[in-house]
Amino acid sequence: MPEGVLRVGLTGGIATGKSYVTRRLDEVGLPTIDADRLAREAVAPGSPGLRAVVNRFGRDILTEGGALDRAKLGSLVFRDATARTDLEALIHPEVRRRIAEWQAGLVKNGYRGPLIADIPLLFETGRAGDFDAVVVVACDPARQKARLIERDGLSDVEAGQRIAAQWPIAEKVRGADYVVRTDGTFEDTDAQVAELVTQLRASADSGR
Repeated sequence: MPEGVLRVGLTGGIATGKSYVTRRLDEVGLPTIDADRLAREAVAPGSPGLRAVVNRFGRDILTEGGALDRAKLGSLVFRDATARTDLEALIHPEVRRRIAEWQAGLVKNGYRGPLIADIPLLFETGRAGDFDAVVVVACDPARQKARLIERDGLSDVEAGQRIAAQWPIAEKVRGADYVVRTDGTFEDTDAQVAELVTQLRASADSGR
């Protein structure tokens, strides 16, 4: 990447507040992209990605309308590590390609500064090295589980399975260049995000 561009991978655990932090970064003018959205688009009805997923998991993972039944697929892959690995191998290469294409397009059009890619499985898929800096959004594990249960209507066991499918938050924090903690109020988080923006822009300007 040219001087003045900082590729930032933003990650964390499920229900730790990544989407909120990404939205705040976008609101202050930093370009952002959401790997989860790209993954959904990669398996849209009629897509090669959806055909590949059906070939691997069968038509039972489709709704009556022919779309991917994400809840049904999720209940399968979060209790079967092999199935989860197979699904990731089908979807992640396309997501990776589209993020690189997005970055290159902005740079070609003259953008200089931080570029934020929200990638939930950044560490798990070995992609931290693709970025110049890594931001981890973290909170206490008990709070994380409670948020997940409330947000998605999961049982305690189901929430535990989804959390266990990712690296522990503490391990992600150890691999971070910057950490935003979301245990407190929105105001607390916003203050951390404001400081993060200052640091990321300074790092981009300095070429580090």
